[in-house]
Amino acid sequence: MADFYVTIGLEVHCQLLTRTKMFCQCGTDYIGKAPNTLVCPVCMGIPGSLPVLNEKALELAIKTALAFRCEILPQVVFHRKNYFYPDLPKGYQISQYNFPVGVNGFVEFFTQGTKKRVRIKRVHVEEDAGKLIHEGLGLPPNSSGVDFNRCGIPLVEIVTEPDIHSPEEARDYLVMLRSMVRYIGASDGNMEEGSLRCDANVSVSPSPLELGTKVEVKNMNSFRSVFRALHYEIERQKRVLLEGGMVIQETRHWDEREGMTVSARGKEEAEDYRYFPDPDLLPVAIKPEDVEEIEKTLPELPLERRERFMTEYELTESEAGILTQEKDIADFFEACLREFRKPRLVCNWMLTEVLKNLNELNIDIMQSKITPGSLVELIKMVDKKEISGTIAKDILEEMFVSGGKVKEIMARKGISFITSEKELERIAREAIEKNPQSVADYLSGKEKALHFLIGQVMKMTRGQADPETVKSLLLKELSSGE
Repeated sequence: MADFYVTIGLEVHCQLLTRTKMFCQCGTDYIGKAPNTLVCPVCMGIPGSLPVLNEKALELAIKTALAFRCEILPQVVFHRKNYFYPDLPKGYQISQYNFPVGVNGFVEFFTQGTKKRVRIKRVHVEEDAGKLIHEGLGLPPNSSGVDFNRCGIPLVEIVTEPDIHSPEEARDYLVMLRSMVRYIGASDGNMEEGSLRCDANVSVSPSPLELGTKVEVKNMNSFRSVFRALHYEIERQKRVLLEGGMVIQETRHWDEREGMTVSARGKEEAEDYRYFPDPDLLPVAIKPEDVEEIEKTLPELPLERRERFMTEYELTESEAGILTQEKDIADFFEACLREFRKPRLVCNWMLTEVLKNLNELNIDIMQSKITPGSLVELIKMVDKKEISGTIAKDILEEMFVSGGKVKEIMARKGISFITSEKELERIAREAIEKNPQSVADYLSGKEKALHFLIGQVMKMTRGQADPETVKSLLLKELSSGE
């Protein structure tokens, strides 16, 4: 297709990690709960009920805005955003309009090998709506139910300027955003459970000097969905323009099963929502000293930590990126280095065996039974050639299951390590005698034959020998027999 200029802006809602809802005392642990069991007159919008601000939610929103380098406004005002939808019992949503928590921020992240900055237009708090249920209710066909448990859950919304120009950039921005809100403890960022939801505004135009018609894309519940939905919508708009048509301003939903966006409704503008200040909630003054105290609680953020890992530990951009994406993984890595200052060796074990075991068990590092001390004990033994890498990997798997120490597991499994050079020489000679064809192949210049012989010795020792020592002894025996 002809060249087009793509412009994307993202609006991301993150569920804040509070015990109670935004304006009432109902709990926020709605996952797995029976429908409509975490509700009260306030979050159900019963006439006469009055909202009371959850101060923890506002604190986490300020913390989020600070993490995104926003200017914190001296006063925030809550507005009613009016629209009718079955899962919105009040007929309006308490949100913020022209006085949000923070404005004019930015976030930096790596995308396609380069660092990119995206401006943050605003960060504000609002309450969530309920959820429509279309299946599993035992109702007649084509019936739906409404679960109001999620009504009133506190959200922080992070809105970008239209600074993103490809699905790849959008995906990488979201990965960084999720990492940041998890680092600061504002949200768990779980897209699959709805704790992090992304809407995108997409436009395509022939020139960067003129923006195209904006289309909103909703219903993207994973990083992969965001990438696929944006890619599809960009190509759809390009086709419309190439065929001489006009892109319609509308809201479209991403259909994951069909791999396409589908029209949902016309796109509302701010005036359609008839924003006005909520008469039940007074404006809230944000004191500079309170902002300073919150700012002191910010940890080292993912990008800064990633760049420090690259300089301090001489890791590659990719290695540092993987290790710092989750704060707990980065903390675990640095805890290991405090006991064993070999960053390259620890990094290799973290990125291969540790992450592999975590993925296979479907747990995070804090749920695992392994500790920095036990991992370091294992790596040190490999480094000193007291055990082989193969044995170490088996021991590590057992450590993830039982949480035991290296030597305890070795004793329980009857694992030892053959360090006697005389014993290894005997086994190496035996392997040579049993495999005359491989010996002949090696002597004729076939290097793969040597690897086969090494494998035979490792098999005969049940992996309880150092491969480098085995290689050295085999070479010595083979050269002496030439």
